[in-house]
Amino acid sequence: MLEGIAYVDGGVLAPQGFLAAGVSAGLKRSGKRDVAVIAAQDRCPTAAVFTRNAMAAAPVLVSREHVADGHARAVVVNAGNANACTGERGRADAQAMAEAAAAALGCGPQDVLVASTGVIGVPLPVDLVIAGIKEAVERLDVIGGDAVAEAIMTTDTFPKQVAVRIEVDGRAYAVGGVAKGSGMIRPDMATMLAFITTDAPLDPRACDAALRQAVEVTFNRVTVDSDTSTNDTCVLMASGAAGGAAITPDDARFAPVAVAIEYVCGELARMIARDGEGATKLITVTVTGARDESDAKRAAFAIAESPLVKTAVFGGDANWGRVAMAIGKSGAALDPSRVRIVFAGVLTCENGTAVPFSEEEAARALSGPEVEIVADLGAGEASATVWTCDLTYEYVRINGEYRS
Repeated sequence: MLEGIAYVDGGVLAPQGFLAAGVSAGLKRSGKRDVAVIAAQDRCPTAAVFTRNAMAAAPVLVSREHVADGHARAVVVNAGNANACTGERGRADAQAMAEAAAAALGCGPQDVLVASTGVIGVPLPVDLVIAGIKEAVERLDVIGGDAVAEAIMTTDTFPKQVAVRIEVDGRAYAVGGVAKGSGMIRPDMATMLAFITTDAPLDPRACDAALRQAVEVTFNRVTVDSDTSTNDTCVLMASGAAGGAAITPDDARFAPVAVAIEYVCGELARMIARDGEGATKLITVTVTGARDESDAKRAAFAIAESPLVKTAVFGGDANWGRVAMAIGKSGAALDPSRVRIVFAGVLTCENGTAVPFSEEEAARALSGPEVEIVADLGAGEASATVWTCDLTYEYVRINGEYRS
C-alpha cells in the first residue's frame, strides 16, 4: 500500500455521487446476473480507452463516439454476448442499449456508454438486454457494487473490485473500481472491462490524462494468452461530489489523485492476471537493465507470453533457459555476457551462463500462489513489469468447451 492511500469498502460505489445495480436478464445460461448499470447522479467528466483490435465490437464503436466530448452520465454493460462481428444490426443494438438507459435515466443517449462481453459473432438478444437495463435502472442504489461485479463476469472465478481513499489538501477523495477478465487477455490501450469512479473534481482533460497514465502501466501490462479482445473497454468517471475546485492536469492536486487511480487500476490488473483461465499462479515478470522502456516491455511480454515459460511455472520447474530464449527472441537489445535471471527468487543465470542452484529450493519457491521472474538484459538502465499467469490443462478445457 502506498503512503497516504488507504483501502475502503464499497468498490465502484465507494466514491460519492454514483449509483449502480446488476440484474439477471436471461443472457447467461446459469441464470446469474448479466446486465449492469453504473450511473452518476449528474452528467460528469468521463474518459475511456478501448481495444485497438481492428475488429472492434459494436459497443466499442458507439462508446467511442459518445465519450468524445469528455462527459457521460452512465455505463450499461451486458455479459454473455460480446455483440462483436454482428454488423449493422450489432451497431443498432448497442445504440438501443444506450437509448433504453437514457430514457430510464432522463438523459441523452450520447451520455450513455455501452460495454458487452461474451461470445463473438452471435446476435445480441437485445430485447432481453433492454428489459434488464430498465430493471437495473429501477434498482439503482448506493450498495449495488457487488451486483455489478457479478453481472459483468464471464469465465471469471471471482468478482474483481477495489476502492481506496486519499487525502489531498485536507479533503478526502475516493477512487473505486470494478473489472472483469480471465481469458482473451492482452489489452492494447482483455476480454477485459474495467470501470473506475472517483468523487474528485477532475475536469475532462485531467480525467483523460489520469486514465491513460494509469492504463499504460497497469492494464496494458497484463497478458493471459496474448489475445487482444474485440471488446476491451476501460472507463473513468469523476463525479466531483467530494467538492473542491476543478482539478486540471496542471493542478498540484492532480498528481496524488492520479496515483490513487493508478493504484486501483494496478490492483484490478493483478486480479485479472491471477484469475487467468485455469491459472494456479500469478506470475510477475520484471525486466531490468534494458536500453529503454520500450525494450524492457518487449522483453517482459516475450517472457510472460511464452507458453514454455508459463508451463514451466505450472510444473514447478525453474527452467531459466526458457526465459533466456524468450528475451533472445524478443528483439530487445541485450548483452548475452551480462544477462542475469532470477527465477522465483533463486539466482539461476549470471553473466549469461548457468549458476548452480538447489532444484529443491526452487521447487519450493515455485509451489506458492505467486512467482516472480526477473531478467536483467545488461544493456542499460530501463525496466518494466508485466503480470501473467501459468498455463494449465484447465485453460485448454475451458476454452475447448467455451461455446458448448
